[in-house]
Amino acid sequence: MEGGSAYCQLCPEYARGAVLPAQPGGAAYTPATRRSRRKQMEFLRGALAEVCKGQMDEVEQMKQCLEVLSRDECRGRGSEEEEKDEREEVLEMLSELCENLDNARDLMKLGGLDLCMSRCLCHSEAGIRWRAAQLIASCAQNMPEVQFYLLNQGALLTLLQLADHDANSTVRIKALYDLCLVREQEAGLRDFLSHDGFSVLMRGMQSDSEKLRTKSAFLLLNLLTSHPEHKGNTVLSMGMVQQLVSVLRSPHSSVHEHVLGALCGLVEDSPRGVNDCRDASLGLEELLNQRVQDLRGREESLVKLLF
Repeated sequence: MEGGSAYCQLCPEYARGAVLPAQPGGAAYTPATRRSRRKQMEFLRGALAEVCKGQMDEVEQMKQCLEVLSRDECRGRGSEEEEKDEREEVLEMLSELCENLDNARDLMKLGGLDLCMSRCLCHSEAGIRWRAAQLIASCAQNMPEVQFYLLNQGALLTLLQLADHDANSTVRIKALYDLCLVREQEAGLRDFLSHDGFSVLMRGMQSDSEKLRTKSAFLLLNLLTSHPEHKGNTVLSMGMVQQLVSVLRSPHSSVHEHVLGALCGLVEDSPRGVNDCRDASLGLEELLNQRVQDLRGREESLVKLLF
């Protein structure tokens, strides 16, 4: 049945019943049916060849892209600006190709991820750095095999350093997006904790970039939801409640939804979290009451708090 289904997809005439192949030796097996069957088989072979050719073409494209990225910049064929533009272009092309899971796996096997980490993530040009981080995200999304590979290659520490210290906010945002893979892998979470990842998120929420604050708060919320066992000795001990409240004091924005969610996660089944939130010096209750008054009548911003 599976073979017939695939055949129908490749040969629509067969699926519509316009062509009914007969078995050799049957009463209906005439020279005409033989010609018809031969035509169908030629169509099938051609369709399969096109599928294989398309896949091979994409592998060749990736190989050519990797040749550009591995090329010594001082030996480039054009100016420095042209070299930068070409590298950015091939990184974007690889990101598009690797939205296909098979291509992402092939890039890993071709050594493309190693090249990306060793020569692109720490490049002097911010445009190359953030496009390299974007490529890693394209490859790692929904691909545990690639996620494990990246973790084993030490990518998490590099991504944390970029998210924490890079001078370009786009690089920091893309690196934070890559860090979302720790939500899926226990080994990644261990690395995240050992490299003080929660402090990176805390500092990210203090950034001037709203996107960076939002992504940091979102990742914190997801980690607290999926791994609540770390909120006591790890997150609460570092003064996270106080930091979250300071973010809430900023002008209202989309980041506040994730911050409030993180606060709710910290107080759930945690007497220490409740006590931290009730600290009179924080003035959290007054802040929340004032925020409710400020947002009254704005349904899109209305937040219900169970405290």
